[in-house]
Amino acid sequence: MKTLIETIVQPLVDHPEEVQISVEETDEKIRYHLTVHESDVGKVIGKNGRIAKAIRTVVYAAGADVEKKIYVDIM
Repeated sequence: MKTLIETIVQPLVDHPEEVQISVEETDEKIRYHLTVHESDVGKVIGKNGRIAKAIRTVVYAAGADVEKKIYVDIM
Protein backbone atom coordinates (compact mmCIF):
# COMPACT_ATOMS: atom_id res chain seq x y z
CA MET A 1 0.00 0.00 0.00
CA LYS A 2 2.92 2.34 0.71
CA THR A 3 4.16 1.78 -2.84
CA LEU A 4 0.73 2.61 -4.23
CA ILE A 5 0.60 5.90 -2.31
CA GLU A 6 4.15 6.80 -3.39
CA THR A 7 3.31 6.00 -7.02
CA ILE A 8 0.32 8.33 -6.91
CA VAL A 9 1.93 11.21 -4.99
CA GLN A 10 5.47 11.46 -6.41
CA PRO A 11 4.44 12.70 -9.89
CA LEU A 12 2.30 15.41 -8.28
CA VAL A 13 5.03 17.10 -6.23
CA ASP A 14 8.12 19.18 -7.03
CA HIS A 15 10.23 17.39 -4.39
CA PRO A 16 9.51 13.65 -4.86
CA GLU A 17 12.57 12.69 -2.81
CA GLU A 18 10.90 14.17 0.28
CA VAL A 19 7.77 12.02 0.09
CA GLN A 20 7.68 9.89 3.24
CA ILE A 21 5.05 7.44 4.38
CA SER A 22 4.89 5.93 7.83
CA VAL A 23 2.44 3.25 8.92
CA GLU A 24 0.68 2.92 12.25
CA GLU A 25 -1.27 -0.32 12.65
CA THR A 26 -3.60 -1.38 15.47
CA ASP A 27 -6.14 -4.17 15.81
CA GLU A 28 -8.93 -2.12 14.21
CA LYS A 29 -7.19 0.23 11.79
CA ILE A 30 -4.21 1.01 9.59
CA ARG A 31 -3.17 4.66 9.40
CA TYR A 32 -0.79 5.94 6.72
CA HIS A 33 0.94 9.24 7.49
CA LEU A 34 1.98 10.94 4.25
CA THR A 35 4.57 13.68 4.67
CA VAL A 36 5.66 15.91 1.78
CA HIS A 37 7.76 19.05 1.38
CA GLU A 38 6.14 22.16 2.82
CA SER A 39 5.63 23.73 -0.61
CA ASP A 40 3.99 20.55 -1.99
CA VAL A 41 1.22 20.16 0.58
CA GLY A 42 -1.25 22.20 -1.48
CA LYS A 43 -0.53 20.14 -4.58
CA VAL A 44 -1.28 16.91 -2.76
CA ILE A 45 -4.45 18.25 -1.13
CA GLY A 46 -5.71 19.99 -4.26
CA LYS A 47 -8.44 22.55 -4.71
CA ASN A 48 -11.18 21.91 -2.15
CA GLY A 49 -9.38 18.67 -1.20
CA ARG A 50 -10.21 16.92 -4.46
CA ILE A 51 -6.81 15.28 -4.98
CA ALA A 52 -6.61 14.16 -1.34
CA LYS A 53 -10.08 12.66 -1.62
CA ALA A 54 -9.11 10.85 -4.84
CA ILE A 55 -5.96 9.44 -3.23
CA ARG A 56 -7.98 8.21 -0.25
CA THR A 57 -10.61 6.66 -2.54
CA VAL A 58 -7.98 4.67 -4.46
CA VAL A 59 -6.28 3.51 -1.24
CA TYR A 60 -9.60 2.50 0.33
CA ALA A 61 -10.55 0.56 -2.80
CA ALA A 62 -7.18 -1.20 -2.90
CA GLY A 63 -7.55 -2.15 0.76
CA ALA A 64 -11.13 -3.39 0.47
CA ASP A 65 -10.08 -6.98 1.17
CA VAL A 66 -8.44 -5.98 4.47
CA GLU A 67 -10.62 -6.41 7.54
CA LYS A 68 -9.28 -3.18 9.09
CA LYS A 69 -10.32 0.42 8.53
CA ILE A 70 -7.74 2.38 6.49
CA TYR A 71 -6.91 6.05 7.01
CA VAL A 72 -4.60 8.35 5.04
CA ASP A 73 -3.30 11.49 6.79
CA ILE A 74 -1.52 14.18 4.78
CA MET A 75 1.01 16.35 6.58
